[in-house]
Amino acid sequence: MAEEKEMGVYIFCGIQTEDDSNFGTVEVEGEERDTYLVRYKDAAFVAATVPMKIYSPNQENLMMHQSLVAKVMEEKESVIPVSFGNVFKSKEDVKILLEKLYPQFEKLFPEIKGKFELGLKVIGKQEYLESTVKSNANIQSMSKNVQGKSKDAGYFDRMKLGEATQKIIEGLRKDIEADIYKPLEKLSTAGRVNDPQGEKVLLNAAFLVDRNQDEKFDAKVNELYEKYQDKVDFKYTGPWPAYNFVNIRLNIEGS
Repeated sequence: MAEEKEMGVYIFCGIQTEDDSNFGTVEVEGEERDTYLVRYKDAAFVAATVPMKIYSPNQENLMMHQSLVAKVMEEKESVIPVSFGNVFKSKEDVKILLEKLYPQFEKLFPEIKGKFELGLKVIGKQEYLESTVKSNANIQSMSKNVQGKSKDAGYFDRMKLGEATQKIIEGLRKDIEADIYKPLEKLSTAGRVNDPQGEKVLLNAAFLVDRNQDEKFDAKVNELYEKYQDKVDFKYTGPWPAYNFVNIRLNIEGS
């Protein structure tokens, strides 16, 4: 006789709602699971009963999580993001958590109502980055100084050359922030610049955008891309729930 799997409650996101509607089914590692709400007052977690285990953040599982959250966002105006892979032992545990978090949810619901997150990465094209660095007079002088020296003899010169190159890239990042991030920030409710995550990444930003400003924001992104397309590539993503603008700790014990 096969051993029964211990089951738990997977949380996808938080929403503001007055009813018990669900969002259909979700396929979790090949098994169709019904979704349901765990409610407290006008707040609820969108959840599904799944095997109790640690879920690998592979592409299939991440897409499962993101696609259901996207479905929720089509129907609800206030969606509080929950990171991937949160599984609790019981619905009662989830309800206890929701009651504890409710004061935060109550403040957040009006702040994020009708808003979503959009992400923009600006990635420098190789030729543009190389030509910018090589055309710098200081870099040219330092490069000549390094040429012909052995690895050991030129160690510090090469280190200084690397530092000077990094300063040029940092300068480009500041320019991109002024020319691309700032105009988009003005069209958003809030903006955030995250760590670049890669030498070629000149901007890694997130914006909280009101649905009413969506078309204007898209138009501005397109306008900026047309201006910079010979120098950089844009990676424009969303809409997402406000991951970069909401900090909720899913922890039953403690505060």
